Amino acid sequence: MKFTKMHGAGNDFVVLDGVRQHIELSAEQLRLLADRHFGVGCDQILLVEKARHPEADFRYRIFNADGGEVEQCGNGARCFARFVYEQKLTSKREIVVETKGGLISPRLEQDGRVTVNMGVPVFDAARIPFDGDSGAAAVPLEVAGETLAISVLSMGNPHAVQVVADVEQAPVEGLGPLIERHPRFPKRVNAGFMQVVDRGRIRLRVYERGAGETLSCGTGACAAVVAGIRRGLLDSPVNVATRGGVLTIAWAGGGAAVQMTGPAVTVFAGEINL
Repeated sequence: MKFTKMHGAGNDFVVLDGVRQHIELSAEQLRLLADRHFGVGCDQILLVEKARHPEADFRYRIFNADGGEVEQCGNGARCFARFVYEQKLTSKREIVVETKGGLISPRLEQDGRVTVNMGVPVFDAARIPFDGDSGAAAVPLEVAGETLAISVLSMGNPHAVQVVADVEQAPVEGLGPLIERHPRFPKRVNAGFMQVVDRGRIRLRVYERGAGETLSCGTGACAAVVAGIRRGLLDSPVNVATRGGVLTIAWAGGGAAVQMTGPAVTVFAGEINL
């Protein structure tokens, strides 16, 4: 099976062309691909397929390193757009992509970065999903004997964002798994730890559902900026510094879509026998 290794701000992917080759992988095979010792190694596997939706150019499926399929991946969406263009699957610089979390519109910029219309943030508890009222800018969550103030929303996938004084000292490895599998999130959740530098800059770490902490999380950056704006801490646009690089997130509030701009890099291509 042919594959391409890519990354977006350090969030790395194995990208598979399911348009020109038939690909049907088990959870065990997906885990092998993602394994950094026995496979190729990645945070997520991205599968390009022919569109089913009448308005879409492609279908985009995302599998975490644990083999589970998820709804959305922002850094992956940028790599997806670069992949289909570089592989000459399309000549368009802006495409409509069908995901499990809805339609998105990535666009290749002239400076080499990719901008993705990530859609409108969702605050309805049933759609996130979250057991409780998620309409407020911040809600309490009991974790390991302490009460955290978290912002709960979906960017096509569920996020719980908290503000911390120093992101480098934040207990990501300790609290991240507890938040991810908290019983109030029936489909688990991505746990974001956000440090506000000023009204136009934040630092962010994300413990991703099914992958652990990654160097960057595109939907997590979107969720953090939306949460910060709703809490009156930030003004759009915001530069989000992750451990893997900087993403720029813009959101006008209300029912506006979130715009994310950042890098998408092809690392190498190869073949693997599964």
